[in-house]
Amino acid sequence: MDRISDIQLNLAIQQHEVPKLRAEVGWARRDQDFPRLFELCLFWAGMRDEHGELIAFGYMAGPGLEHGYIEDIIVHPNYQRSGIGEQLVRTLLLEAEKRDIGIVTVTYQEKHREFYERAGFEFCSDGVWRKSSDEYDT
Repeated sequence: MDRISDIQLNLAIQQHEVPKLRAEVGWARRDQDFPRLFELCLFWAGMRDEHGELIAFGYMAGPGLEHGYIEDIIVHPNYQRSGIGEQLVRTLLLEAEKRDIGIVTVTYQEKHREFYERAGFEFCSDGVWRKSSDEYDT
Protein backbone atom coordinates (compact mmCIF):
# COMPACT_ATOMS: atom_id res chain seq x y z
CA MET A 1 0.00 0.00 0.00
CA ASP A 2 1.32 3.42 -0.80
CA ARG A 3 -1.19 5.43 1.23
CA ILE A 4 -3.76 5.13 3.96
CA SER A 5 -6.74 3.15 2.71
CA ASP A 6 -10.34 4.23 2.99
CA ILE A 7 -12.62 2.89 5.69
CA GLN A 8 -13.80 -0.55 4.60
CA LEU A 9 -16.81 -2.50 5.82
CA ASN A 10 -16.12 -6.03 7.04
CA LEU A 11 -12.44 -5.57 6.33
CA ALA A 12 -10.48 -8.83 6.57
CA ILE A 13 -8.85 -8.66 9.99
CA GLN A 14 -6.57 -11.22 11.60
CA GLN A 15 -7.35 -12.41 15.12
CA HIS A 16 -4.47 -10.51 16.76
CA GLU A 17 -4.99 -7.13 15.06
CA VAL A 18 -7.85 -5.64 17.08
CA PRO A 19 -6.34 -6.66 20.45
CA LYS A 20 -3.09 -5.02 19.35
CA LEU A 21 -4.92 -1.82 18.38
CA ARG A 22 -6.84 -1.85 21.69
CA ALA A 23 -3.54 -2.05 23.56
CA GLU A 24 -2.08 0.82 21.53
CA VAL A 25 -4.85 3.14 22.77
CA GLY A 26 -4.44 1.93 26.36
CA TRP A 27 -7.41 -0.45 26.52
CA ALA A 28 -7.35 -4.06 27.68
CA ARG A 29 -6.46 -6.34 24.76
CA ARG A 30 -9.35 -8.81 25.26
CA ASP A 31 -7.70 -11.43 23.06
CA GLN A 32 -10.36 -13.92 24.15
CA ASP A 33 -13.01 -11.92 22.21
CA PHE A 34 -11.45 -12.55 18.82
CA PRO A 35 -12.38 -13.93 16.35
CA ARG A 36 -15.75 -14.61 18.11
CA LEU A 37 -16.66 -10.91 18.00
CA PHE A 38 -16.78 -10.99 14.20
CA GLU A 39 -19.32 -13.83 14.37
CA LEU A 40 -21.56 -11.97 16.83
CA CYS A 41 -21.58 -8.41 15.54
CA LEU A 42 -23.76 -7.19 12.68
CA PHE A 43 -20.86 -5.61 10.79
CA TRP A 44 -17.59 -3.82 11.40
CA ALA A 45 -15.37 -1.31 9.67
CA GLY A 46 -11.67 -0.66 9.66
CA MET A 47 -8.80 1.19 8.04
CA ARG A 48 -5.17 0.32 7.35
CA ASP A 49 -2.14 2.58 7.04
CA GLU A 50 0.39 2.63 4.19
CA HIS A 51 2.14 -0.40 5.72
CA GLY A 52 -1.05 -2.46 5.96
CA GLU A 53 -1.35 -2.05 9.74
CA LEU A 54 -4.83 -1.76 11.23
CA ILE A 55 -5.18 1.83 12.46
CA ALA A 56 -8.95 2.13 12.97
CA PHE A 57 -11.74 -0.23 13.95
CA GLY A 58 -15.34 -0.12 15.14
CA TYR A 59 -18.42 -2.30 14.95
CA MET A 60 -22.21 -2.43 15.16
CA ALA A 61 -23.87 -4.98 17.43
CA GLY A 62 -27.45 -5.71 18.39
CA PRO A 63 -30.44 -7.57 17.01
CA GLY A 64 -30.19 -5.94 13.59
CA LEU A 65 -33.90 -5.29 13.31
CA GLU A 66 -34.55 -1.66 14.24
CA HIS A 67 -31.91 -1.13 16.92
CA GLY A 68 -28.15 -1.40 16.97
CA TYR A 69 -25.29 0.00 18.96
CA ILE A 70 -21.83 1.10 18.05
CA GLU A 71 -18.94 -0.30 20.04
CA ASP A 72 -15.19 0.17 20.29
CA ILE A 73 -14.46 3.11 18.06
CA ILE A 74 -10.66 2.84 18.08
CA VAL A 75 -8.14 4.97 16.19
CA HIS A 76 -4.40 4.47 16.63
CA PRO A 77 -2.91 7.40 18.61
CA ASN A 78 -0.73 8.47 15.65
CA TYR A 79 -3.89 9.03 13.57
CA GLN A 80 -6.25 10.54 16.14
CA ARG A 81 -7.72 14.00 15.50
CA SER A 82 -7.35 13.55 11.75
CA GLY A 83 -11.01 12.83 10.94
CA ILE A 84 -10.61 9.06 10.70
CA GLY A 85 -12.78 8.41 13.76
CA GLU A 86 -15.64 10.51 12.40
CA GLN A 87 -15.32 8.81 9.03
CA LEU A 88 -15.42 5.43 10.77
CA VAL A 89 -18.60 6.29 12.69
CA ARG A 90 -20.26 7.75 9.59
CA THR A 91 -19.45 4.57 7.65
CA LEU A 92 -21.09 2.46 10.36
CA LEU A 93 -24.13 4.76 10.46
CA LEU A 94 -24.51 4.65 6.68
CA GLU A 95 -24.44 0.85 6.70
CA ALA A 96 -26.99 0.82 9.54
CA GLU A 97 -29.24 3.05 7.44
CA LYS A 98 -28.92 0.67 4.46
CA ARG A 99 -30.00 -2.17 6.74
CA ASP A 100 -32.99 -0.20 8.13
CA ILE A 101 -31.44 0.09 11.58
CA GLY A 102 -33.01 3.43 12.51
CA ILE A 103 -32.04 3.69 16.17
CA VAL A 104 -28.33 3.51 16.91
CA THR A 105 -26.96 3.97 20.41
CA VAL A 106 -23.44 4.40 21.72
CA THR A 107 -21.94 4.52 25.19
CA TYR A 108 -19.35 7.25 25.52
CA GLN A 109 -17.37 9.35 27.95
CA GLU A 110 -18.70 12.90 28.24
CA LYS A 111 -15.45 14.26 26.80
CA HIS A 112 -16.34 12.52 23.51
CA ARG A 113 -19.85 13.96 23.19
CA GLU A 114 -18.89 16.58 20.60
CA PHE A 115 -17.08 13.93 18.55
CA TYR A 116 -20.24 11.81 18.31
CA GLU A 117 -22.39 14.84 17.52
CA ARG A 118 -20.03 15.81 14.66
CA ALA A 119 -20.18 12.21 13.42
CA GLY A 120 -23.99 12.35 13.12
CA PHE A 121 -25.56 11.55 16.48
CA GLU A 122 -28.12 13.63 18.34
CA PHE A 123 -28.16 13.64 22.10
CA CYS A 124 -31.52 12.74 23.64
CA SER A 125 -32.49 13.77 27.16
CA ASP A 126 -33.47 10.20 28.01
CA GLY A 127 -29.81 9.18 27.69
CA VAL A 128 -30.11 7.46 24.34
CA TRP A 129 -28.19 8.44 21.25
CA ARG A 130 -29.99 7.94 17.99
CA LYS A 131 -29.38 8.85 14.41
CA SER A 132 -32.59 10.79 13.84
CA SER A 133 -35.34 11.78 16.23
CA ASP A 134 -37.83 12.99 13.56
CA GLU A 135 -39.58 9.64 13.17
CA TYR A 136 -40.15 9.30 16.91
CA ASP A 137 -41.32 12.79 17.89
CA THR A 138 -44.89 12.87 19.18
